[in-house]
Amino acid sequence: MNTIGLVAFALVGSAKAIREEFDLFGITIVGLAMAFAGGATRDLLVMRTPLALQSPVEIALGLLGVALAIGLRVVLAAPDTHPITLVADAIGLAAFATTGAIVATDAGVSAFGVVAIATINAVGGGAFADLLLDRAPFILFEDFYASCAVLGGLTYVVAGTVGIAGSTAAALCAAVTVATRLAAVTYGWELPAAGELEPPGR
Repeated sequence: MNTIGLVAFALVGSAKAIREEFDLFGITIVGLAMAFAGGATRDLLVMRTPLALQSPVEIALGLLGVALAIGLRVVLAAPDTHPITLVADAIGLAAFATTGAIVATDAGVSAFGVVAIATINAVGGGAFADLLLDRAPFILFEDFYASCAVLGGLTYVVAGTVGIAGSTAAALCAAVTVATRLAAVTYGWELPAAGELEPPGR
């Protein structure tokens, strides 16, 4: 799950930087930030050294995602909005939500902690990448995105509560996350903003 998430999110982050016309160094930094920031935050919350600092393989996987994004730019005019990138983003979201849920469970945190860490692992990298791109993290004001990770984390917790554990619970978490994200992209789901809510009777 972690491997899939690293490659997918590095690709997505790099595609965003390409759209903003960053140079190759900037593209690499944004791609790696999106791949690693969420996982590093997760690891710090459970008091362990981030995996990115333990193994060069982790960095190599991130660089693979960056290279894939640059390769897509050679053949596509707008790689950040292409279905390949959108599907990669959904897969990365699901992979990191699942990884976060597993790590949090192994660390012995509460059910709320499992959902919170799953969500942070899934969306933290994207939020940090948006800051590097000089814009507000999009998870705070548009799209049905972080909610997908929350639903995935809840699925993992519920599965464990009813006696479903291990790889089956992980698969359910990933399936719910990726399915809801792809459905949100397909049907344009969004959470309502406060300004769209009206008092009763109006």
